[in-house]
Amino acid sequence: MEVITTVAAVITALGVIFGLIFAVYRWYLKQEKQDKDIKFIKEEQIILTQGVLACLKGLQEQGCDGPVTIAITKIETHLNKQAHK
Repeated sequence: MEVITTVAAVITALGVIFGLIFAVYRWYLKQEKQDKDIKFIKEEQIILTQGVLACLKGLQEQGCDGPVTIAITKIETHLNKQAHK
């Protein structure tokens, strides 16, 4: 009877250990996927920011002033700060 209890305890302990290892591995895979997603989003934001800046500069060339110039300055300042991080 004692042998059965010991075997059951060992099997349970092994199950818990393998369960923990599997949970950590799944967490690692999730983090890796999130890193890839973040990289993709950042690249997409760069392209969108460049497009907005080009549109604003086009408006500025056509004579728009005020908020257009302020927005261009803010975007260019932000891009410069990001480039030097």
